[in-house]
Amino acid sequence: MSNRFQPQVYAIDFGTTNSLIAAANSTGLERALPVDPAASDPTVFRSILHFDFEGKASFGARALERYRQLGMQGRLVRSLKRHLPSKSFVTTEVEGKSYRLGELIGGILRTLRERANAHFDCDVTRVLLGRPARFSENPSDDALAEARLTEAARLAGFNEISLCPEPLAAAYDFQEHLSEPKLVMIADLGGGTSDFSLIRMSRDGYRDEDVLATGGVSVAGDALDGALMQHHIARHFGAQARYRAPFGKNELTMPLSLVHKLYSPVDMSLLSQREVLEFLRKVRDFSVSDPDRAAVDRLLVAAEDALGFHVYEAIELVKRELSEPTPHRTTFDFDYPDVAITETVDAPQFEASTQRAVDAIVGSVQGLLDRAGVSPGEVDVLCCTGGTAKVHLIARRLRALFPNAELHSLSSFRAVVDGLARRAQQQLQAGATAAQPLPAL
Repeated sequence: MSNRFQPQVYAIDFGTTNSLIAAANSTGLERALPVDPAASDPTVFRSILHFDFEGKASFGARALERYRQLGMQGRLVRSLKRHLPSKSFVTTEVEGKSYRLGELIGGILRTLRERANAHFDCDVTRVLLGRPARFSENPSDDALAEARLTEAARLAGFNEISLCPEPLAAAYDFQEHLSEPKLVMIADLGGGTSDFSLIRMSRDGYRDEDVLATGGVSVAGDALDGALMQHHIARHFGAQARYRAPFGKNELTMPLSLVHKLYSPVDMSLLSQREVLEFLRKVRDFSVSDPDRAAVDRLLVAAEDALGFHVYEAIELVKRELSEPTPHRTTFDFDYPDVAITETVDAPQFEASTQRAVDAIVGSVQGLLDRAGVSPGEVDVLCCTGGTAKVHLIARRLRALFPNAELHSLSSFRAVVDGLARRAQQQLQAGATAAQPLPAL
C-alpha cells in the first residue's frame, strides 16, 4: 500500500485479452499497478470473468482458477471488448439472469477500480479510458461501442469519464524517446484491434493539429489465432465431417454456420447450446466414415466440456512459437480424454494461413497514409506496441512498408496505460475537465 502518492484519476487500458490500470495526480503518476496478485505478472489483469453455478462472478486470474476448480464448468466469458460495436449483442443469460454487455465489462472495470482503491487506501471516481481508434468503420456502431464502454465505467463507480484513442496514448509514452521532431507512425497491435496514428512529434509532445491521421481495423492477434484454427486444427473438430440425413443417400458436410463458430473462442462456446448439441449428435450417428465420426465426437466433447478456451490457449502457444524471426516449425498438442490432437505447423504454413489478416492490417496502415497524403518514405519512425507487434511476419511487412523509418518498440503491454496516465496528468495540470476534447479521429 502506498501512503505517499494520492491519485486523482485512474488510467485504464481495457483490452480484449488483458487490462491494466495506472494512476496520476497533478504532480506525478504511478505506472501499471499490481492489482492481480494471483497472476504471473500482477500488473496484467486478464479481461476474463467466470460465473459459477450460483451465478457468482470471479474476475482475472481468479476467474481462471475457479473455472479449473469446477472442472471447467460454469460460464467463462472472455474477449468482451470485441462485442462493443455489435448491435446483435443485447443481453446474455447466466443462471437465469440477463446481463447487458456494459454490466459484464463494468464488473471488470469495477474490480480494477476497487483493487486500485485498496492499493492507495482512497476512493477515485475519475478515469481516462483507452479506446481503439476505430471500434468499427460504421459510425453508428462506433458510437454504440463508446456509449457501452462509458456505461460500463459508470457502473464501475466512475462519475467523471473521458476516453483517449489507444495509439494516441502510446504516443504520449513514446515522446520522451525523441531528441528532435519526427514524423511518427504509432502502431498499437493488440488482441482484437490494430490501431494506428500518424503524428508529428517532438520530445515535448504534440498538439492536436500535429495528429495527421488516426485509424484502425478490427483485425489483430485473435484473427491470427482464428486463422490457425481454420487452416490447421478445425478439421480435427469435424469441420470437414461428412454425414447423411436419415434415410437419405446424398452426402452432406458440416454446416458453415457451425464451422465458423470454431474460429473464435467466444463463438466456440456457443456450440454448447442444447439445440446445437442435439444436431451434432445426429451428425455423429449418421457420419459417413469412422474418421468423420471421430472428428464429430471430439467436437461434442469440446462443446460439452467447454474446452474452447483451452484449445485457444494451445493455439496461442503455436502462434508465439511461429512468431519468432527464425523460420521453424512447431506442434499443436492438445491432450484431453477423447480429444487428443497433434498437428505440426511450419512457418510458411503459418504465413500462408494468416495472410488475409496480415494484409488487412497492412492495408489499414496504407489507407491511413493515403488519407493523410503522406508517402511511406516520409515517415521517420515506426513505433510498435501491443502483444501482436511481436509477430515477426507483421513486423516484417510493416518495416518493408516504411523503408526510411527507424523502428522503435515500446513495452508490449504497458505503453498504452502509461501513455494514458501521462495524458491524465496533463489534463490535471492544465485544469482540464473530464470532457476536454481530444484530437479528432
